[in-house]
Amino acid sequence: MEVEFFWNSALTLILGIIGWFLKSWADELQRLQILLNRTREEVAKDYVTKAEVHADINRVITRLEALDTKIDRLMERVGK
Repeated sequence: MEVEFFWNSALTLILGIIGWFLKSWADELQRLQILLNRTREEVAKDYVTKAEVHADINRVITRLEALDTKIDRLMERVGK
């Protein structure tokens, strides 16, 4: 009876310690997951999407083409 009590106590203590470490580890993983998600959100705020880049480049190209047309007309006037 004494050996069973000692064995049960030892197993309970060992499993309790293992459980406590696993709980701490799970809590740390959850904390890191939250921090990773926040980091991803912050990084996404700093970068532009492909659609935004294409729209901006198209606006610049349109302006450059308009300037090119104006320069061509100016050169024709000066050449006459």
